[in-house]
Amino acid sequence: MIALESLARISVDDYLTFEQASKIRHELVDGYLYAMTGASDRHEEIATNLLAILHGHLKGSGCRVYGSNLKIHVGDDFLYPDLFVRFATERGDPFFKTDPTLIIEVLFPSTRSYDRGDKRLAYQSLVTLQEYVLVTQDTPSVEIYRRTADGWERETYQGPGESLSFQIRCIGY
Repeated sequence: MIALESLARISVDDYLTFEQASKIRHELVDGYLYAMTGASDRHEEIATNLLAILHGHLKGSGCRVYGSNLKIHVGDDFLYPDLFVRFATERGDPFFKTDPTLIIEVLFPSTRSYDRGDKRLAYQSLVTLQEYVLVTQDTPSVEIYRRTADGWERETYQGPGESLSFQIRCIGY
């Protein structure tokens, strides 16, 4: 029988040092590193179009839009969303943020379950988060999880003729 070597956990400080020097991005989940894979052209088109639309719409509002190269700190984890929006009165740490109000993930077949499950739950633990959006890249489908007074509600938009809006608040909390 072959014994499998167990992977060593890494501390938050070691992760942040390692990540700044690394040529590839890694998420830190429960102390373990997970290398980030590349995206398809369709994935990038969707994420870039959404980033451009949000940036133009929110210009001058006090909100800032970030792409997939900036991570979000959730508990002891660090995650890279495809894009996010935050109300930015202060810059905070230059390499990660802790206070997104909107997070958008473009679903990839290999990460779809994670984005809908554990990653969604981690993001929803952030008190500033108001909306978590999942965009399917192979069919016209969008899921929006919105924070309400009673918890989280899910809305689904299907088809190319659907119109959706985000409820981004660019004012203090």
